[in-house]
Amino acid sequence: MNSALTSTTRYRTIDLVTIAMLGVAFGVIFWGWGKLYDVIDLGAAVGFKPAAALLAGMWLIAGVVGGLVVRRPGAALATELIAALVSMIVLGGTSWGASVLLSGLVQGLGAELVFAVFLYRRYDLPTAMLSGALAAVFAAFYEWKYYFVDWDLTWRLAHLGFFTVSGLLIAGAGGWLLVRSLARAGALDSFPARRS
Repeated sequence: MNSALTSTTRYRTIDLVTIAMLGVAFGVIFWGWGKLYDVIDLGAAVGFKPAAALLAGMWLIAGVVGGLVVRRPGAALATELIAALVSMIVLGGTSWGASVLLSGLVQGLGAELVFAVFLYRRYDLPTAMLSGALAAVFAAFYEWKYYFVDWDLTWRLAHLGFFTVSGLLIAGAGGWLLVRSLARAGALDSFPARRS
């Protein structure tokens, strides 16, 4: 087998531990964000429910960060899914119950797909932003089917636009900046992301 391919697909123990730790950390953040989201509910505050998606990018960041740090096939998906699981079980879970697992799966697939399209070789800001954006697109389509079935096309397109912007900025750019900060602090010395 090609050694370059093997080095980018074979998981080390530290990769698996890091995915788990990032998933747990982001799961707690997701749980807290969910509690805050329930209080704020931006859409209700401005009278236009699709605008709430402007805050939803936070729930997409785990997949982007997991993909940027571990840089192995499946890392983005696994990190997002673990984060969803943790948010579901920590301190009574979220107001969405077990459905967050399906959300995590869908969002993680969106984030993962971008890294796969670039053959797990690009980890720059545009790639991170695309990963966050595609996670948002996947999540929006999922939410239309399960949460917002009564919305008309105008509301759905507005929701998609708001969600995509949030994915680009919060999950994509925010995730990339977080990874750069961790690399500068020396927390990623065991990963290729240390050179980012």
